Amino acid sequence: MSEVAASAPVGVDEPVGKKGRGKRKFSFPSAFTILFAVTIIVALCTYFVPAGQYSKLLYDSDTGMLQMTAPSGEVVELDATQETLDELGVKIDIDQFTSGAITKAVSIPGTYESLPQNPFPFTDIPYAMVYGVIDGIDVMVFILCLGGLIGAVKATGAFESGLTALTRKTKGREFLLVFGVSCFMIFGGTMCGLEEEAVAFYPILAPVFIALGYDSIVTVGAIFMASSVGTTFSTVNPFSAVIASNAAGTVFTEGLWVRLLGLIVASVVYLLYLHWYSKKVKANPEFGYAYEDSAKFNAMWKLEEDAGEKHVFTARKKIVLCIFVAAFIIMIVGVMSLGWWFPQMAAEFVTLAIAVMLIGGCGKQGIGESKMVEAFSAGASSLVPVALIIGLARGVNYVLNSGLISDTMLYSASNVVAGMSGPVFIIALLLIFFVLGFVVPSSSGLAVLSMPIFAPLADTVGIPRWIIVAAYQFGQYAMLYIAPTGLIMATLQMLDMKMSHWFRFVWPMMVFTLVFGAVLLSICTIVFAV
Repeated sequence: MSEVAASAPVGVDEPVGKKGRGKRKFSFPSAFTILFAVTIIVALCTYFVPAGQYSKLLYDSDTGMLQMTAPSGEVVELDATQETLDELGVKIDIDQFTSGAITKAVSIPGTYESLPQNPFPFTDIPYAMVYGVIDGIDVMVFILCLGGLIGAVKATGAFESGLTALTRKTKGREFLLVFGVSCFMIFGGTMCGLEEEAVAFYPILAPVFIALGYDSIVTVGAIFMASSVGTTFSTVNPFSAVIASNAAGTVFTEGLWVRLLGLIVASVVYLLYLHWYSKKVKANPEFGYAYEDSAKFNAMWKLEEDAGEKHVFTARKKIVLCIFVAAFIIMIVGVMSLGWWFPQMAAEFVTLAIAVMLIGGCGKQGIGESKMVEAFSAGASSLVPVALIIGLARGVNYVLNSGLISDTMLYSASNVVAGMSGPVFIIALLLIFFVLGFVVPSSSGLAVLSMPIFAPLADTVGIPRWIIVAAYQFGQYAMLYIAPTGLIMATLQMLDMKMSHWFRFVWPMMVFTLVFGAVLLSICTIVFAV
């Protein structure tokens, strides 16, 4: 990737005040600054939000026992049987623990205890940031390996040659590619929660979308937002619908058709919205919400156009590009069918990067071993800021957990909805999950923490538990469209996009998700009330 163009000096082409001094234009903070500010705010909350915890339950595969950790820190081993879970009021099949389907600590209903205040020292904020980076090392290594693969492919010239051929073939039908990518990401989101992995698609698609006349908003919209729409209305996503259903004591097939209906409606609405925006930008680039930063975006991602022999699509380049495309197909198959996670995906990228380096560096027309290694290193280093953002976001969660206020929010939320019923209950719960999406951005993490607490409330108001699962999905992901603690900050950092520009595009979909979700859940609550 080329260097980002230098920004214009402050005051150039800006209105001049009465005293002849240029007015300084407000610049929205960068992703790093936003996360640092959020970390400080969360640390401040630990000083006045009451501390408390639920007892937690976790299966130890080494001993074959359930471990219950009390708020005091005392650990008790229990027999891993269904009778034990029933006695604790945890309505989850014991097989979900013993099979490894649930790997995170589950909250035990009715065990919340207030604890002495445990304010997080402001002097430890740098440590929290470092801890978050260490905790997210698997994702970060995956991103760095991706960057290395991109750098190696780019050094061969395969990107430019392939892009030249693609733009010729799609002339006049440009949105079909945006539509195809969006549909693929929606499918990946609803099937397997394609989110962090989607970061891998920006380097290959950003130059393509630029060449087709689109901007950074379309790029993020077709990748991040499309996958988020799919994940919001997850059908069989194991990290959302399945694990939440298991933790709620139901099966993921319950309510599947409702989530599928929601997915179809939301996908149509979003694709129409994305088409409207794409058409506007294509006709008039200045319409783009991120137009003021388009020069920087283009400098980062735009590839050279056809320059005669330099971009001839040779057999060598075709092979390299096929390897690059195959990397993502293999990754998706590995995640969906082989149980891969970030270490396996990173290893796959390294393997294919080596293959690309051998093909691109060897022979008379190769660029040489040293240049290929330099390209791999440069590609990896270019994504270091993106990797750090993911780690820093996890540092926010470390502060919340260390300050013992995450469970307090769960406990308070459950008390708020305990006296409600019908549509009012489910809408209130939807909004609660919307807030909790900021506190716990992990879909599987929020599922195992909240479902054992909220699912029993469904029994008291006479509605099926799968409706609670749907409320959790709709609410949490509506927040994750914009939550600084989620993946969006890494995405914006990668494309050098301001949060204010992204928010201008995404807020209609966030409102739609909450309103449509509230209507759909309310209807289900009335129709399926026990």
